[in-house]
Amino acid sequence: MTTMNKYMAAAIGEARKGERCGGIPIGAVLVIDGRIVGRGHNQRVQKGSSILHAEMDCLENAGRLPASDYRKAVLYSTLSPCDMCSGTVLLYGIRKVVIGENRTFQGPEELLRSRGVRLEILDDDECQQMMRDFIAAHHSLWNEDIGES
Repeated sequence: MTTMNKYMAAAIGEARKGERCGGIPIGAVLVIDGRIVGRGHNQRVQKGSSILHAEMDCLENAGRLPASDYRKAVLYSTLSPCDMCSGTVLLYGIRKVVIGENRTFQGPEELLRSRGVRLEILDDDECQQMMRDFIAAHHSLWNEDIGES
């Protein structure tokens, strides 16, 4: 297993954890110097939160970090980050995001690129299938999560 796949596997594990708890199957991990320092999964349903997307939960769980750590961090997310999560990437100066898939949902990737964030899209089959299955079974909950009617 490559290093990148190891970290995406951890993000997928977070997504599956959230799904088992009745939430939306999206997961994320924050990696600094080859070490996972934060893990999270979408918890909007479980905690009745308006903001606990996987990336936000991951960053919250990483705790307070100096700006220099964020600049060398890599964020792994099973799904393309939304506007809110992308804004947080920009705010903290995270320079690289590895995305499991962006076919079922694509956030403002061009904005991130235009601001110097490197994106790697893995087009991972497991990430895609996880989201397709969830969206088919819970369409209205998915729409709520992405701010659609």
